Amino acid sequence: MENNEENNIEQVDGLDQVIPVSGLYENWFLDYASYVILERAVPAMEDGLKPVQRRILHAMYEIEDGRFNKVANVIGQTMQFHPHGDAAIGDALVGIGQKELLFETQGNWGDVRTGDSAAAPRYIEVRLSKFAQEIAFNPQTTNWQLSYDGRKREPVTLPMKFPLLLAQGVEGIAVGLATKILPHNFCEILKAAIDCTKGKSFELYPDFITGGAIDVTNYNGGSKGSKVRVRAKIEEVDKKTLLIKEIPFSTTTGGLIDSILKANDSGKIKIKKVIDNTAKDVEIEIQLAPGVSPDITIDALYAFTDCEISISPNACVVYQDKPVFVDVNQLMQISVEHTRELLKKELEIKRSELQEQFLFASLEKLFIKDEMYIDFKKYSDKESLFAYLDERFKKYKKQFIREITAEDYDKLTKIPMIRITRFDSIKADELMARIQAELEQVNYDLDNLKAFQIKYYENLLKKYGKGRERKTEIKLFDTIQANQVAIANQKLYVNRAEGFVGYGLKKDEYITDCSDIDDIIVFRRDGRMMVSKVQDKAFMGKDIIHVDVFRKNDERRVYNMIYIDGKTKTSYAKRFNVLGITRDKEYDLTTGSPNTKVLYFTANPNSEAELVEIALSPMSHARKLNFDFNFAELAIKGRGVLGNIVSKYLIKSIKLKAKGASTLGGRKIWYDDVLGRLNIDSRGKLLGEFDTNDVILVITKDGNYELTNFELTNHYNAEQVLHIGKFKPKKAITLLYFNGKDKNYFVKRFYIETLTINKQFLCIPEGKDNRIVMATDYTEPIIVMERKGGKGKDSNIEETYNLAQFIEVKGWKAIGNKLVGKDFISAALVQNEIEEEEDTTIKNETVNATENLQQTLLVNEDLLQQEQEKIKRLLSDEDSLLNKTTSREKPKNTNTKDDQPKLF
Repeated sequence: MENNEENNIEQVDGLDQVIPVSGLYENWFLDYASYVILERAVPAMEDGLKPVQRRILHAMYEIEDGRFNKVANVIGQTMQFHPHGDAAIGDALVGIGQKELLFETQGNWGDVRTGDSAAAPRYIEVRLSKFAQEIAFNPQTTNWQLSYDGRKREPVTLPMKFPLLLAQGVEGIAVGLATKILPHNFCEILKAAIDCTKGKSFELYPDFITGGAIDVTNYNGGSKGSKVRVRAKIEEVDKKTLLIKEIPFSTTTGGLIDSILKANDSGKIKIKKVIDNTAKDVEIEIQLAPGVSPDITIDALYAFTDCEISISPNACVVYQDKPVFVDVNQLMQISVEHTRELLKKELEIKRSELQEQFLFASLEKLFIKDEMYIDFKKYSDKESLFAYLDERFKKYKKQFIREITAEDYDKLTKIPMIRITRFDSIKADELMARIQAELEQVNYDLDNLKAFQIKYYENLLKKYGKGRERKTEIKLFDTIQANQVAIANQKLYVNRAEGFVGYGLKKDEYITDCSDIDDIIVFRRDGRMMVSKVQDKAFMGKDIIHVDVFRKNDERRVYNMIYIDGKTKTSYAKRFNVLGITRDKEYDLTTGSPNTKVLYFTANPNSEAELVEIALSPMSHARKLNFDFNFAELAIKGRGVLGNIVSKYLIKSIKLKAKGASTLGGRKIWYDDVLGRLNIDSRGKLLGEFDTNDVILVITKDGNYELTNFELTNHYNAEQVLHIGKFKPKKAITLLYFNGKDKNYFVKRFYIETLTINKQFLCIPEGKDNRIVMATDYTEPIIVMERKGGKGKDSNIEETYNLAQFIEVKGWKAIGNKLVGKDFISAALVQNEIEEEEDTTIKNETVNATENLQQTLLVNEDLLQQEQEKIKRLLSDEDSLLNKTTSREKPKNTNTKDDQPKLF
């Protein structure tokens, strides 16, 4: 058997041993993964650089002479250390150069905003920046290793004295893991490093060279699982034009335009034209189609295009030869400690050098002063000469910090004679004093290392911080519901009898316009409801009585319904709303009995409650065959409630008698002055309760006023808004404005006469520097004004003015009266007693009106009870007569067509 196995082994390509394959893949794959992680894709914690970046910097430092070098030359120099070819080196070099931190560049280096690539390496030039030379290089504190071929030495890591990883950011994909660290602001990094050194808490948020805005609510220090939202900066030029001035990080103008055109082609937004005017600055012009709201389009751009993107950081670095997941705070802490160690090493090296300088200066002074050089001719060899010098220095040895070596004696013997003859002891003493002072300073810095480190960071901030201010605005983003801003690009149709709904049923009944991302809600005659995604054609069940676009969590949309129970024949009425649901699930809104049917149904967008007239079957034994039913008497409940009993008798018909008003009153609207948006979530300032015809008055600093509706999609420039509130036509507007022409401040009062919606009107004189300082609709506006009274703040004068007495109400184009000149400092509006009394009066009027209504209802209720008693007596007499008559007649068939319940 053994011989057969040996023969088989020999037959395998002449091998004398069989090597199992099972373990090779596991070992080789692990080796490959480790190599990619440690040597290619993931940066080191110590210097924040990938190996290729480190080798580029090292190669540039070796050839650094203050002049620019061709990038092709730098690539060739780097290939001595990097084994992966010129393409990888070139791409990495251009990437560093585009971040404008470590390199100074010449030529076309491409543009990260447009995605344009750099010119060929032979046409562009580069050199190390002063900042890079100061923070990244020191051969004395660098740990070295041999290059890949053993011919050169290269740094294990550069002695980086700055959190470079946080400043530049990094992105890399390895085997089994990836890293993504976002760039942060240079000045904020140094300030955070100072706070970290002091032991204070700090916050760092990303900052991008492309500008834009960022929501850091879920940033969580850039740790694994965090997320940021980044937006383009979009400006509204007019009602027909939008401008994109800054783009989100990691996007390009070309890619952004493509995403806009794609959203337009799919019908999610509606635009006329997109023009790329990008040159020195980004400018993408979007021309809107006629009749399209710019506010809704801005929201749609954020919802459906790359104007808003979500980025998920994943901070992974190599630390102590292992990949570790960290956050921004840990990166900063480790960088600060690493920098402190490097600064300590540099100080210790400098102290050692100063000590050596001081020692040799002392030896030189004694050597020349004691004329030890005179007897040199007596000694023919170094040994005897050094012995002679050792004897001469014997009496001074206790003064020195270390033993005098043969090298020291050798340096003394090589001092030129001309230097000895021109030796100046005073200058020598001054030199030694300077060295001693420097030595003392170094010792002080070593004893106060944290203070020295803070000074080092402050020096970097002072030298290199100019022009590196934050470019990306940190702000809180609102959540945009995609289905609320999507353009209605489809038409919804229904075949009620067959039960089909969709935008492909062109020959059937048209319902409404919708978008292809909407959900639709369907109610059937059997009392069942379903919500589903809008499709070309979908079966929703036969006998559809209502279909519409579903608006999730719309608490004001109320459904009024009367249905008959198939088992007991009792009719029920209910009012309900539909908030959260499971898509494509049937919900039974009735008792669930077989043959249950809906007799009456309405959908009311503002919780309207109508009055209906109900007619019972003539064959029923009810005393009252016709009566009114008011839905306002029912409370709004959930969709699963049974409802209130309307009648236990068979209903013949239900007719609408009178349309009702909203039972929930006006909708309360708030204004969020951070986002510049309206909301119904109690965020910000309460503007009031708005009914259908109410509008909002907005007055801005640039001198314009505008009336707008109260749609939640409206945008307002929060930095410009001075006054926003519910428009009250009978209340005068009071303005305090600055006239730039004569440098005076004017007051004017006027009524809003132009009632055009969504159009701005300039209500102050036209001028370059003209602006509104204060605006209010108070009846009695009282302000406290501060103006200059002399030199110094203590001499300022405060004066109180009642502006209603200062000037009468005039036309909205009037100039107004001058209040004060150039000595104006500030003005503050005072909430006075008249305004408080007015608010109280409004509240009292509301309470009185409610009480009067309640009293009227009580009186009417008493009258109604009296009438009902009369009707009951009449009906009882009529019933007795009917019973006598019907007892003699043959019973009739009560199941006629006219007696059947009718829908609507």
